[in-house]
Amino acid sequence: MSCILTCLQFCLGGCNPLSSFSLDSCMPEPVCQSANHTFADFSRILSNATYFGGNASEYDWVINQGNIINTNSSGGELEMLLTQANMGTRLSSTRYVHYGQITTRLKTGRWGGIVTAFITMSDIKDEIDWEFPGDQTTQGQTNFFWQGVIPPTTAGTTIDNLTDTFANYHDYTINWQPDTLTWLIDGSPVRVLTRASVTDNSTGISRYPSTPSRIELSIWPAGINSSAAGTIEWAGGLIDWTNPDYVQNGHFSALVSSVSIQCNDPSPPSTGVTSYVYGKNASAFTPSIAFSNETTINAAFAGMAGTALRAVWAAGAAAALALLGTALV
Repeated sequence: MSCILTCLQFCLGGCNPLSSFSLDSCMPEPVCQSANHTFADFSRILSNATYFGGNASEYDWVINQGNIINTNSSGGELEMLLTQANMGTRLSSTRYVHYGQITTRLKTGRWGGIVTAFITMSDIKDEIDWEFPGDQTTQGQTNFFWQGVIPPTTAGTTIDNLTDTFANYHDYTINWQPDTLTWLIDGSPVRVLTRASVTDNSTGISRYPSTPSRIELSIWPAGINSSAAGTIEWAGGLIDWTNPDYVQNGHFSALVSSVSIQCNDPSPPSTGVTSYVYGKNASAFTPSIAFSNETTINAAFAGMAGTALRAVWAAGAAAALALLGTALV
């Protein structure tokens, strides 16, 4: 199961070059940069993705929807909120990863109908998933998709016997390399996929995620009346808005302690490389990817001063506090 099948709102990706006038119609994508992101403050997070103009040097993350707070007095803990008003929260990285290892240290939700997710998503809908549906706090689910194609049988697997994913932090890793994809928990491999296993030798088509992808973190409401029956069942039923946790806190939530990124591009970028760009098909149905020194900043945003964008963050933070205050009344 995947959010492609269930809630596209929380797995949007960016401008899709395969659906555009030409492969270079979309802006170049900010190139990968190895880093360890912690959350002592939110100065590197833009509260409204609408205002992001492509300057990945200024922001590491954008909020596509919803609200976040930092409830740890010593800093370092990002809390994604889900309320009846905001209907979930999703963050996306500003930079893309084109192979590498990504580890997110998080605590999931524990409520029926609510899904916590850590995924990668490319602009042409290559996707790699860690998902945690509903109240199954001893399970994690892995999945992958190629260019948004939904296979006749799911490629997902369920990992059992985890220690409580709500009460305990775990390190969830996507180790994505050109020929192998490994999912790990606390450093131990739990699933391995090879490119060869999803390649059709008769056509040469490889249904293996292979295009630069953003990192996405979310908590979202699968258990609502507008969802498909199968989605609601998968997520653990309809959300109970009278749950004592919700009544006491005014929200459901998932916690993120850190996100670590180790880039492993097929070839190292040379000095001056700023972005990835799409090119003609290198093989059947798969466009080539090249480094570029083209800017990632949309000219329409070039004149916006950093102070103006920081004002947007301040307004967003104020709105989040107001939302919580309303929920707690």
